[in-house]
Amino acid sequence: MTTSDYLIVFMKILGSLALLIYGMKVMSEALQKMAGSQLRHILGAMTTNRFTGMLTGTFITCAVQSSSATTVMTVSFVNAGLLTLAQAISVIMGANMSSLSRLIPVVTLQLSSFCSSEHLSLVSYRALLR
Repeated sequence: MTTSDYLIVFMKILGSLALLIYGMKVMSEALQKMAGSQLRHILGAMTTNRFTGMLTGTFITCAVQSSSATTVMTVSFVNAGLLTLAQAISVIMGANMSSLSRLIPVVTLQLSSFCSSEHLSLVSYRALLR
């Protein structure tokens, strides 16, 4: 690849990242505009304790398919005064747990297809020793 090819790839990545950030900003602003007493009541009911807050973060991340978007929305809700910081932390933890739960099967499948069963048992044995 030449230098111009690397520049084109870099510009495409930069443009894609800019579109992602812009889309999350627009979605966040639209949700803040919708914010009324009804939304405040719903968010309060969905985050009454840490466990329900984590479940809320998990379900929102599954619906949106992006823990970054869930985090941006949650931070904008805190900015708008719809959520407290404690409620937001539990939602963000749920969003991160949702991303991790989707990642574990992928890594397991990749590892099992990459390694033979002997290698996999050796890796498991070495992990237990640590």
